[in-house]
Amino acid sequence: MDSIISLPFVWAFLILFCIVMLRSNATYWAGRGLAAGGRKTKMQKYMDSSAVLRAEKLIARWGAPAVSVSFLTIGVQTAVNMSAGLGRMPLRRYIPATIVGSIAWACIYATIGIAAFEAALAAAAGSPWALVLLVLTVGVLILGVHLFRVSRNRKLDQSALDDCPVMGAEISGTAGAQA
Repeated sequence: MDSIISLPFVWAFLILFCIVMLRSNATYWAGRGLAAGGRKTKMQKYMDSSAVLRAEKLIARWGAPAVSVSFLTIGVQTAVNMSAGLGRMPLRRYIPATIVGSIAWACIYATIGIAAFEAALAAAAGSPWALVLLVLTVGVLILGVHLFRVSRNRKLDQSALDDCPVMGAEISGTAGAQA
């Protein structure tokens, strides 16, 4: 069975393009679903506040370039696509931005990405110690990124709860006192 590495560029590009389009659009629609669900909870007052509505207008108007550029980064594109969904970016702006970004992403990974992967495999095949080093390096990188994100998310979650009038009151136990 052939892998994507042995495919001609056009086929590798098309497969990668389809993968990234599916992934980015799934993330966008997950954000749209969360935004719609949030408007049916106690968060409705916050979600319909003037600050959130201004942010949605800003995302609708200027978010398309951010969506396209996010595909050139590592670890940001999911957050940007989710934000576009949460901010209810219009599809007439989101889809073209995603297509542009997906084309760039697929080009990069169909050329440089596959070449780097093949080089790593060739180095690992030459020496069993190189393979061990490669696996350990990838493992340490993945663990480091995971720990960084967990730490950052805990800080962001706590600060978001502190800033949210509904959730902050419930957590601090003063929800009944405010009613």
